[in-house]
Order: sequence, then structure tokens, then C-alpha cells
Amino acid sequence: MSSKLIKGTAILTIGLFLSKALGLLYVIPFYAIVGEENIALYQYGYIPYNIALSIAISGAPLAISKFVSKYNALGDYATGRKILKGSMGIMVLTGIASFLILFFLAEPIARIVIANDEQTFTVTEIADVIRWVSFALIVVPMMSVIRGFLQGYNKMEPTAVSQLIEQIVRIIVVLAGAFIVVNFLNESPTIAINFAVFAATIGALASLGVLYWYWRRYKPEFDQYLKNSPQAGDVPVKEMVMEIITYIIPFVLVGLINPLYQLVDMLTFNKAMKSIGLSAVSHTYLGMLNFLTHKFVMIPVMVATGFSMALIPVITGYYAKKDQVGISRSLDQTYQIMMYLTVPMVIGISVLSNELYQLLYSKSDVGASILANYAPVAILFGLYTVTAAILQGIDRHKWIVFTSLLGLLLKLAINIPLIKLFETNGAILATTIGYIVAVGLNVYIIKKTLDYKSSIVFRRFVLIGILNLIMFIAVFFTLKGLTLMKPVDGKMLALLYVFICASVGVIVYGYLSLKTGLTQKLFGDRLKRITKRFGF
Repeated sequence: MSSKLIKGTAILTIGLFLSKALGLLYVIPFYAIVGEENIALYQYGYIPYNIALSIAISGAPLAISKFVSKYNALGDYATGRKILKGSMGIMVLTGIASFLILFFLAEPIARIVIANDEQTFTVTEIADVIRWVSFALIVVPMMSVIRGFLQGYNKMEPTAVSQLIEQIVRIIVVLAGAFIVVNFLNESPTIAINFAVFAATIGALASLGVLYWYWRRYKPEFDQYLKNSPQAGDVPVKEMVMEIITYIIPFVLVGLINPLYQLVDMLTFNKAMKSIGLSAVSHTYLGMLNFLTHKFVMIPVMVATGFSMALIPVITGYYAKKDQVGISRSLDQTYQIMMYLTVPMVIGISVLSNELYQLLYSKSDVGASILANYAPVAILFGLYTVTAAILQGIDRHKWIVFTSLLGLLLKLAINIPLIKLFETNGAILATTIGYIVAVGLNVYIIKKTLDYKSSIVFRRFVLIGILNLIMFIAVFFTLKGLTLMKPVDGKMLALLYVFICASVGVIVYGYLSLKTGLTQKLFGDRLKRITKRFGF
């Protein structure tokens, strides 16, 4: 077991979990302030922003961490410092360019989104939201370089903490600003949403401050490494940047792929729904799919995201040293722990979809149905993230581009026909098919490239499946019993049922995992010593 991988993943996953949890919880008061009918406007701004943000920075932290860890593994710390200086200037220019592009493309994007004049929002309202959120792109790229450099030294804490502080500050500004605009200034929810999306800029500034503090803290240690390092080679910064760009393109695509799938929905959903006579509800349904339920679905994916960020520098180090045993051990560990943690969360969200949706938002059979059907796709999101990270670690960048674009093009080709047939579930089905193709090809390429075979992973997957089936039965019948006694008729009862059923699921799954020894095998000797004291 790789303690370095486990520690890095734990730090990043905890940080991501807290960040995602806050990102979900703040929707409750925000939903109450602006109303369900205006939620779609909020996500119309964030999807183009996330795409522009991914183009500007998503590849930088991971690509730079890969570059730095590669040279650090060879004892060449000077080259990593050299690329840090060169990358900062480039990221500033990238951020400004991304801001200008998104700012001036806001109106054309809005015109594509609107299917007809009878829909809820105007072109001007959607364009304004996109322009307000675009300012964050000026700030964010600078912090991406620092995060990547620190991750290259296996310093995962700064990334986790800075993301958490960024989220906290952003949420405070979103809620306080929206509440003041609506309740004290008596402005419309549309104005409140403009202010809320601008909070991304303020949160980014706070995150940059946190990263600067960590940089000052670690700089003496880095200077010591630099002192004992040979001088950086004569390779110009321009050539180093070109090497990083070859890393960045697939990294960018991995960061982009989920927002691009959402963009396909955003650009096609309203038109497809209009064609079947449902334009009156298309904004609401799209808001449920791309924002309200998506918040839930991305929580299980945090495990895979934490693994991918910790996995890339570890795999790159093993690959640079040609350590096949280390690579295989890391892959075994990653697949098993990711599925062990992700699958029960997905099952819990699906079974408790009615109660969760009512708890956070309001009672809605449509919203709960979308959540139940969308939640299992989180497993594919996670597998895509992890398999793409493995391909990046072993320098199979072209395959990432190919498999990702193939899945996306498939989604684009079948999205409108499936929406016409199955409405919102058609969009979910198109996403599922696109990800299945991309993940399946990624797994095949990893197997062929590394000659990777692991019967233990297959056996553990079977065991994890059996334990989750037992947990599902326990939670399902617990919920049925509760609802037979008293149907859910408010948020407090929904919270109680969620708590009871989640507790049953954790107890059953945890007990069976410990009793079979699965948890001890996955998380190592230290946990084994602790659980032995309790009779496991």
C-alpha cells in the first residue's frame, strides 16, 4: 500500500468533500431567496464560466505537478523552480484572454440558449449573468500555477485548504449579497443572481491569499532542495512551456469534459423540449438537471477527483523510474478504494432522492426522479476522472483526447433525439452512453499499455457489489417502513428519514466491510491494528 498516495488522497478528498458539501448546502437558502424559477439563470452563467475556467487553468495544476514531480524524482529541483517563474506570466495572460473572450461572447451564447421569446429569461438577462461571472477568470489562473507546483512536491494541503476557503468566502458573498439585494434594496432576483455570480471573483482572491501564505511557509524547505540541486539545464523556458502545453491539452480536456456535456444540454435542451411542446417547463427542468441535482451527483465524484490529483505525481514518479510494481500497486489501490467509497454514496442518493430533494429544495416528483436517475452516472464520472489521470501519468495524452472527444460527440449526436423521446431522462441517458464509451476505451488502453491484469481487483469489486446490495436492501426497506408509518410532509421529517436511513446504511455497510476484512485490506495495517481492538 502506498502511504504517500493514501495521505495525499485523504487530504484532497477531505478538502473536496467539505467544499462540495458547502457548495450543496448553500443552495438551500439561495433557492429560498431567488426561487426555483430563477435557478436556471444562475447555471446559465456558471456553465460557460466553468468551460472558460477549464480552458484557462484546469490543466495547469496537474500538468505543472506532473512536470515538477518528474524532475524532482530525478533530483533536479532547479528546473521545477524555473518553470514556476515562466508559467506565472503565461497564466496571467491566459486569464485576461479568457475573461475578454467570455465577456464579449456572452450575448451570442445567450442567443443560442434561448429557443423562443416565450421562455422565462431574455437574451440580455442571460448575457449579463455570463459577463458578471467572467471577471473571476482574471484572478484564478495565477493560483493554479502555485497549486500545481506545490502538488509536484506532494504538498496537497494548500490545494485542499485554498479550495475550501474559496468556497466559504464565495458562499458568504453569494448569500449575503442576494439577501441584501432582494430584501433590503428591493431589486429583482435577476439582479441578485448577477451579484451572486460575481462572488466567484471575491472567493478566488481569498484563495490566492491562502496560497501565498502557504508559499511563504514552504519556501525555506524548497530553497534547501534547490541548494542541493544541480543547476537547471540550458533548456529555454519556452521549450519547457511547450512541454507543459503538451501535458496541459489532455488535462484541460479532462477538466472540460463535464462542463462540455452540460453545455450540450444547455444549447440543445430548450430547443428539443420546445419541439415536443414543453418549452414552458424547459428552463425549470434544465435547472434541475444541470444545477440542483448536479450538486448531489458531484459529491461521490470528489473521491475520484482527490485520487486523480494525488495519483498523477505518484504514477509519474513510478513511471519515470520504470517501477512497474509501484504502478500496479497504485492502480489496484485506486480502483478499489474509489469504488468502495463511491458506490454506497450513489445508492444512498438514489434511494433517498425524494427526501433529499425535499430537504434541500422543495417537494417535487420531477426533481426527485431526475436525481434518482442521474445519481448512478456519478460512478462513470469518477471512473473517467481516474482512468484519464492514469493515462496522463503514463504519457498517453493523445488517447485521452480521442476517447474524451468520441464520448462527447456521441452525446451531441444522440442528445436531441433522446430528449424528444424521454425528456430530461433522455439527456441523462445520452450522458451515460458517452461516458461508458470513453471509460471503456480508457480501461482498454491502460490494460494494453501496462499489460495490467489484476484478479484481486475483480474479486474485490464482486465483494463490494455484494455488500452494497445488502446495504441497499436494508436502506430501502427502512425507508419503506418509515413512509408507511408517516409519509414525508415537510423538511424536518425529510431530514429525520434521511438521517435514519443513512445511519442504517453506514452501520450495515461499515459492519460488513469490517467483518469481511475489506476495510482493513484497503486502508492498511494502521487501521487493522485499531479495528482488532474492537473484535474485527
